[in-house]
Amino acid sequence: MMLNRRVFLRNVALSAGAASLSATIGSRALAAGPIRVGVLIPGSRADHGWMESAYAGIVAAQTRYGDRIKITSIENVKFGDMEQVLVTLAAKNDLVIGAAGQTQASVLKVAKRFPKVKFTIVGPTGLPTDNVAQYDVLQAQIGFVAGAVAAMLSKRGAVSYVGGLEIPAIVNTGKEFGNGARYVRPDIKYIETYTGDFDDVAKAKEATLAAIAQGADMHYNILNLGVRGMEQAARDKGTRLIGSYSNYCGDHNALYAAYTISGIGFMVEYAIDQMMAGTWKPEAKVFGLAMGPRSAGIEVCSGATPELLTKVQEIQNNLLAGKIKVLVG
Repeated sequence: MMLNRRVFLRNVALSAGAASLSATIGSRALAAGPIRVGVLIPGSRADHGWMESAYAGIVAAQTRYGDRIKITSIENVKFGDMEQVLVTLAAKNDLVIGAAGQTQASVLKVAKRFPKVKFTIVGPTGLPTDNVAQYDVLQAQIGFVAGAVAAMLSKRGAVSYVGGLEIPAIVNTGKEFGNGARYVRPDIKYIETYTGDFDDVAKAKEATLAAIAQGADMHYNILNLGVRGMEQAARDKGTRLIGSYSNYCGDHNALYAAYTISGIGFMVEYAIDQMMAGTWKPEAKVFGLAMGPRSAGIEVCSGATPELLTKVQEIQNNLLAGKIKVLVG
């Protein structure tokens, strides 16, 4: 079941018991029946990015387990509302998943109030607590690979990156994108910009147009709906993008030269699989390339020469072997 933030908060307000939600509710024995999972998706499940990947993981898990599981997901939740949403999910579920790094602080706070509920945070670097697992997507690792591919595909010798919030995971991905580009073309020009908002289309377009004016013809991002602005700029100026999170080469969108895979949906599925198997545990688990192609990788949609593909495999092997070090966190 999918709810948006507005409908969810309205329903909570109408509930006679909403004001008295507490840890005593969370510690009650849940009724016998299917395993209950609640998922908080901060953004839009139609962003063609992180949130859509998370939602795809929910759909896959529900399909796989059928009536053995009941999943409730709530999307488009603003930071100020996260704690309230998490409290209500924790009161009704065995496992609660914060499906992005911006849920981390709220999940850690709410988890203390519901010690018998299991929580998983998908995306950030962090330490586990008694009832919280944290899964690190290692965005910077695949960002390095994306930078190398962008540099090899660039005709003008310049590439760019647009990030949303200027927080460590997003900044580190941008730094490693630049490092990956310089790894294969030391003289490459690299432009790095942050809009302060994952969903601001106008700011993302402005940032991309500014990069294009400086010569960039290949672009990468860590955005959600803001990527629509990058697409508009690339379409207007005849440049191309490397997409984030999921492989959409099958869409045959000429704007996209390649897509990285960052396995957000895979991580959501992993948490649910562990819960269903009775093997879920509070842990700090690193995903990335080491967890296989559903966890991390890159697909070049067009223009891939044998030399490019060989170089990409070499880089990925060196990352796995620790011969190339990237930023974490």
